Amino acid sequence: MKLRFALMLMLLLPPLAHAADPVAGVDYVEIPDGKPFAPARGKVEVAEVFGYSCIHCFHFESEVRAWARRQPAHVKFTAVPAVFGSYWTSYARAYYAAESLGVLDQTHDAVYRAVHVSGALPVQNVSNAEIASFYGTLGVDPKRFAAAMQGKEVDGRIERAKRFALDAGVEGTPTLVVAGKYRVTARTPADAWRTVDYLTARERAAAK
Repeated sequence: MKLRFALMLMLLLPPLAHAADPVAGVDYVEIPDGKPFAPARGKVEVAEVFGYSCIHCFHFESEVRAWARRQPAHVKFTAVPAVFGSYWTSYARAYYAAESLGVLDQTHDAVYRAVHVSGALPVQNVSNAEIASFYGTLGVDPKRFAAAMQGKEVDGRIERAKRFALDAGVEGTPTLVVAGKYRVTARTPADAWRTVDYLTARERAAAK
């Protein structure tokens, strides 16, 4: 009888408020004075700090795209290449050169596959000339691409990306940062997206 009464109480009582909410210090870390990488009015930014040379980023890419397709108009996704020096910076320059030349959509997946599937590009110790030559196989003028990689526009974007990752305390990839204020530290992809959705909803509610 006591057991039956206890079960009835469990069914009747409302669930504990926020029992499943992500926890600060466990699922995410607050970033002091954090700001979005590319703020846009009425938007909550979710930035992914990634690297073409990172195998985890390559595997995570399909999840990023699936998540982005589900988002409402007020959520904005921004990819931010990691600038950790050496080949990380070379691949970050490639990303921004492709973006500046308007060929990012046609080359992004191909670069990932070249590094992690076909081996057409090395994971490490890659030269700018090798990268430009590969983009040539994708229909991009290699000389123009090499020039863009070393141009002032790309220099500026590289510095912004480096500063953003430093300010957010990013130490590895992939790392998700919400509204520039929260670095997601959840251990599994499912928990990471749950945390992202929770934080974006909270930021949206706070802005209203």
